[in-house]
Amino acid sequence: MSDPMAEIRASFFIECEELLESLQDGLILMENGDSDSETINVVFRAVHSIKGGAGAFGLDELVKFAHRFETAMDEVRAGRFTPDAGAIRLFFSCADLLGDLVRAARDDITISQEKTSPVLNELDKLVGCEEQIEEELDFTPAVLSLDMGDALGLPDIPGLAPLGGFPSLENTEEVALPLAAAPKGFNIHFKPDISLYASGNEPLYLLRALRDLGDLVVSCNTKRIPTLDTLDPDEGYLSWQLKVLTEEPVEAVREVFEFVDGLCTLQITPLDTSSNDLQTSEDSAQAESLPTLVDQPEFKPPQSASTQAALPVEKVTKESAKPKTSAEVSAVTSETEALKQQAAPPAKTASSPTQPRATVRVDLERVDRLVNLVGELVINQAMLSQSVAEAGLAPNSPVSTGLEEFLQLTRDIQESVMMIRAQPIKSLFQRMGRIVRESSASVGKQVRLHTLGENTEVDKTVIERLADPLTHMIRNAVDHGLESPEKREAAGKTPEGSVTMTAQHRSGRILIEVSDDGAGINRERVREKAIEKNLITEDMQLTDADIDGLLFMPGFSTASEISNLSGRGVGMDVVKSSIQSLGGRITISSVEGEGTTFSISLPLTLAVLDGMVVRVGGETLVVPLNAILETLTLTNDDLKALGPETHVVQIRGGFVPLLDLGAELGYRAPQESYVGGIVLLIGQEDGNRAALAVDAIEDQRQVVIKGLEGSYGRVPGIAAATILGDGQIALILDPTDLVSQATGKTKKRNAPVPIAG
Repeated sequence: MSDPMAEIRASFFIECEELLESLQDGLILMENGDSDSETINVVFRAVHSIKGGAGAFGLDELVKFAHRFETAMDEVRAGRFTPDAGAIRLFFSCADLLGDLVRAARDDITISQEKTSPVLNELDKLVGCEEQIEEELDFTPAVLSLDMGDALGLPDIPGLAPLGGFPSLENTEEVALPLAAAPKGFNIHFKPDISLYASGNEPLYLLRALRDLGDLVVSCNTKRIPTLDTLDPDEGYLSWQLKVLTEEPVEAVREVFEFVDGLCTLQITPLDTSSNDLQTSEDSAQAESLPTLVDQPEFKPPQSASTQAALPVEKVTKESAKPKTSAEVSAVTSETEALKQQAAPPAKTASSPTQPRATVRVDLERVDRLVNLVGELVINQAMLSQSVAEAGLAPNSPVSTGLEEFLQLTRDIQESVMMIRAQPIKSLFQRMGRIVRESSASVGKQVRLHTLGENTEVDKTVIERLADPLTHMIRNAVDHGLESPEKREAAGKTPEGSVTMTAQHRSGRILIEVSDDGAGINRERVREKAIEKNLITEDMQLTDADIDGLLFMPGFSTASEISNLSGRGVGMDVVKSSIQSLGGRITISSVEGEGTTFSISLPLTLAVLDGMVVRVGGETLVVPLNAILETLTLTNDDLKALGPETHVVQIRGGFVPLLDLGAELGYRAPQESYVGGIVLLIGQEDGNRAALAVDAIEDQRQVVIKGLEGSYGRVPGIAAATILGDGQIALILDPTDLVSQATGKTKKRNAPVPIAG
């Protein structure tokens, strides 16, 4: 039997990752000059939520760090401290360490205080709020705890049930507990609307947060609860009259209820300290007749009702730090949804709140199994199509019609499953932000990361395997691409360098670019280094593209000395091999003095693709459909001889090289004539084109990708393999790689070849 607390704990750490993402979003907005109060609140509440959830599981180190970070952000939120660029960089470092502590707690490992203490000390000095954190975290409320039957041993409060229980059906009864003397406080009438419960809020958490402000007396009105036979489970019948004795201002009291503003009836009045009587309210009409606080403006937080579904997490105490119930921990879930929406709040009115879309978490293994089953379904569908074709059934027969519907259904299922595996690349881009900060600090440069297209969705497997190559590329850009601040100023640039990461869909593939505004590639120096390392000879004639390609050779480095980032000749060759293992390609474009751009082209998914089945030299091959621009039947006028062994094809006023696919793969010799032959016009990411000559086009269909590298290593020009409907194994081509390594021989030397014109 599974441990429910273990499941809740696992859910908490998943929520933490989402909260950390919201935290990074908020800090990026602050770094870009957004000082809006809601942006600061997003950052504050993300840290606050992590601290609250960590306290429920007794994760003391995480709680202590989050508390110090939260205190600093509270100074910013209160307007007592205005962060500059240096302060925001420190906040980023705190966010990085907070993520490390979360993952360390998840994996039951310990992070040394030597790593966190310097950052915390710098944080305390920065905001001027050095304090005794132990005293705050050991605080125990003086009057009551709302955990029924908890370790404090206090009696149950009438009308207030423990989580998962039912409220008492007794009439209103005041909780008579001793109150410490206080110079001021507030009477609060609180009546939730139905929308408060529908949005996932729980009044118990609000009362706990209110308790942290001072001594609290709670009175619950249960008079409106009907008999059981007329009770509507969707209705809210309870209201509360509260008395809080506190030195805090009214803004602090209103802040407790900011998440449910517009979802309840709320009246706050100054406490009459000469009387201890609590005025109870029987219904909302009576509540509305209560006096309001005249000298304070009504609190209107700048957010929609849909973003207020978050729950404030109680202040961590010794008692609340103990593991409790799943419902208590679930407060983090609601707040996470609110933080995500607040990062980009939609324009909605409070009168028409929208509910957050329901989500469900599924283990990746289950999704992978579903993907594999869909692959088998695609193969079986192809087998049925093959059998129907061999049977010679009429195209309009019931079997053929049903098979067409089955084909469409299979495609819809496959696309839906691929969407389940797809994830925004945002999480990967955020991870690279930390690499930029750490790398720039290591080499003493000022660098800022810009991201575009971070919501572009990519297969989760692709995202995971991109982390290492992108890390190498970012470090290369910071260390080699960008100049020092002094050199940048001398060149008329800003001292702060820029690294930009973009992601977009293009022609059925994902295109990721990493660019910098640095000095560009010094090709003469690259050539000299390559000669020095015996990678090339002095008499070799190389184009700019050839020289750029030297950067990917094993053992190559232009660093003059070994550092923490580079100089060992390991990096870009690993990047290229990693990208190729994903079925992708990487190219370089650089302008000296202006910067360098590395472009990565990858398939959207590693499971299924649309392909064109062709026949070449007696072999069946699959060409990815997104690489084919058009198909042509060659005429004598289309062919032009170029040299003794090659042809080009004239297409609409331009010329493209003709490649004999059978000859390039070694299936047969070049043909004597290509007149009347079929070619596939292939388009590449860099805009270049090529014409692949094939013997016949057999079909266009979805095929399941089966990797070959695990068994055979990387095969030039071949991306993967697949199983066709007749059970035959067919190779899936990588057209761009094939074109780049082609010999181009389409005729025999000295053989007579007809030349048009």
